[in-house]
Amino acid sequence: MVSLNDYLYSGDTVLRILHNYIKDLRKDAKMTGNEIDMIHCNFLLQIQELLEHNDFLTAQSQKMREFYKYMAQEYPFMAFTFKGRIKSLIRAEEKFNGYIVEFIYDYYEEYGEYPSVAELKKRLRCFRDLIAYRIIISVPRCHLNSEEDREEQERKYLYQIANVLPGFLEEQGFSAEPAMGIKESTSPLLNESVKPYYRDYICSSSLNNYQSLHITFYDNSSRCYMEVQLRTKMMDDVAEIGTANHIGYEKEQEHDRARRDAVPEGECQYFDEAYERGMKLLNLDLAELDVNMFSAVNNSLINDGCGLYRGRLILPYEHLSRFQNDLID
Repeated sequence: MVSLNDYLYSGDTVLRILHNYIKDLRKDAKMTGNEIDMIHCNFLLQIQELLEHNDFLTAQSQKMREFYKYMAQEYPFMAFTFKGRIKSLIRAEEKFNGYIVEFIYDYYEEYGEYPSVAELKKRLRCFRDLIAYRIIISVPRCHLNSEEDREEQERKYLYQIANVLPGFLEEQGFSAEPAMGIKESTSPLLNESVKPYYRDYICSSSLNNYQSLHITFYDNSSRCYMEVQLRTKMMDDVAEIGTANHIGYEKEQEHDRARRDAVPEGECQYFDEAYERGMKLLNLDLAELDVNMFSAVNNSLINDGCGLYRGRLILPYEHLSRFQNDLID
């Protein structure tokens, strides 16, 4: 079985690692007739193309910048940041194999049999966040009557921005994708016309207090999907350094993807292979990797200059409110 781990110790660049991994995985898939590994190759090819042919990212980022300028004009009193990234190779590989493990495990528990290849293929068509942007807003204290007003005011502005975003980006060549009823918003602040497109994690409570608005767009010029998340600074703090931080999220995912007691080893090839690849990634010692422009002291102290583990930054924009910075553009 070919796995990503086999290519992380050669000193190669991320792009060369992708080339070699895809080539060998495709060769093995053809030889064994493994249909899921062929889907796997096509998934990895999307990441390769993002890294190889990234001219469209400049055009896409410029279109996002137009919304940044719109916000700077409409909300001069507000501070906000725009961030964009390409999902890292390791995270993407974890997610792909994790989806296989979770889907087959849950399906087997419910029905006592394994899903068909067609059903598994359908489950693996759901990747929409290889490119993701995040808009984070904050109303500085000098523009608030009192600190107690902050949450109400910022939430009001967040939904205002969410109401405008789909129409604005459609004029820039993007199409909003329906959320298919997932986390459907019940907020009166979100217009009925845009509710079908948002997954509202603000209205629906969660155990870890995660809050955010998520929307997916299809970029008609580059023919790829991208996700946009909208948060207040308080929501972002909870997601980054609070109860919903990524370490806790990863632990939850690790638990779900480490389950195999209900699935006997050797009965389902697709489960076994995805499970093994996932466990290999889970047990990586990042300090031992030899990837060009990547280094780590341990699994927490990491200098990722190539987007192998933390993703590649493509859009850092920051606007400070008036009276803090008069330069908007």
